[in-house]
Amino acid sequence: MPHTFFQTDFTHDPAAECWVSGAQGHATFPVQNLPLGIFSVGDGPRRAGMAIGDHVLDVPAVAPLLGEDAQAAARLADAPTLNALAAAGPHPMRALRCAVFNLLTNEPNRPDVEPHLYPAADCTLHVPFAVGDYTDFYTGIHHATNIGSLFRPDNPLLPNYKYVPIGYHGRSSSIRVSPTQVKRPSGQTKAPDADAPAFGPSKRLDYELEMAIWIGEGNALGEPIPVGEAECHIAGISILNDWSARDIQAWEYQPLGPFLAKNFHSTVSPWVVTLDALAPFRVAQPARPEGDPAPMDYLAHDVSAAAFGITMEVYISTSRMREAGDEPHRLSSGPMSAMYWTAAQLVAHHSVGGCNMQAGDLLGTGTLTSGEAGGEGSLIELSQGGKAPITLPNGETRTFLEDGDEVIMTAFAEREGFARIGLGECRATIVG
Repeated sequence: MPHTFFQTDFTHDPAAECWVSGAQGHATFPVQNLPLGIFSVGDGPRRAGMAIGDHVLDVPAVAPLLGEDAQAAARLADAPTLNALAAAGPHPMRALRCAVFNLLTNEPNRPDVEPHLYPAADCTLHVPFAVGDYTDFYTGIHHATNIGSLFRPDNPLLPNYKYVPIGYHGRSSSIRVSPTQVKRPSGQTKAPDADAPAFGPSKRLDYELEMAIWIGEGNALGEPIPVGEAECHIAGISILNDWSARDIQAWEYQPLGPFLAKNFHSTVSPWVVTLDALAPFRVAQPARPEGDPAPMDYLAHDVSAAAFGITMEVYISTSRMREAGDEPHRLSSGPMSAMYWTAAQLVAHHSVGGCNMQAGDLLGTGTLTSGEAGGEGSLIELSQGGKAPITLPNGETRTFLEDGDEVIMTAFAEREGFARIGLGECRATIVG
């Protein structure tokens, strides 16, 4: 099934009226969105919920109110993770979303549904999947060029970059959900003028503005996923901050790549926005520069609507800013479409050698930098490798993150003629 499987329908009608208090016109979670997540209330069990306005709908609890296909999906959602629901594929998830949309836009359903709505402020949100495997890609070509220019000014991109999606296997056990705290990692570092490395806390701790692509239905070992069918194996998208200790990374990454500099923590936003919800916001994959090689046959597909029109933003709030009551300061903003490879190509390439993808696998896009000033996806780019400190509105400066700094990432999609939807927040604070 190609990406044309995901089309606009009645659930995208901007005139649809939702009876849930505060949901109508909500900038992030209107009824046209209905992202999935895992929540609990008090000491209650974890189960799937849908974000609607400032509330969370208990999905398993409304199963008896749904039609046959949607009811079966809602029962799969009666679990502490979304893995079983996602593994069932895009059809049950679509049936569930459509049925819940009908519940929330028809006033006569209110008496039966309202008891199963919880104020979001009373809910605890959890990592939405049991993450078996995590792969971080390097699809942001502007970020790759910027980073390469810091270390290889004459040859910023390695020869393979435009032929093969570059990635590495990350650490799934240290993935945590927003909001959270990130403990500053320690490791070996070596200054350029030092004779030997030293051990201690990272002094060049950085964020990475990324998106998370969650795998739904998997594939059998040895049976690759064709690129034209890859999107039907994607359960949805969240925000990802894949933290980096740049000084540890500089010393350890050769010859086998990232290790301790990347395994200490990755933060995801709690809500999974489905590709059905994103159907109105599909955009063309940016054209490859003239002279770049065409993708190999197993990666070649129609890219006229293969990217997502999602705007990403990153903010910082220092301890002093919070004490003074100052608003977080926006550091950068850019589009998710700043990817050299599409989401479908990432899935196809990951599986082409026979790797069996499984529900809950997480693919990171890599840092997404827009290619324009103000669109840098990391501090190492903003501060030019630490040589150009950033001055914040209150006079503080930063080259890399300090203890007490809070990093807030947001993302949203909007297009004329459709309701704006958001992906929520990915928020974490650095602690010593």
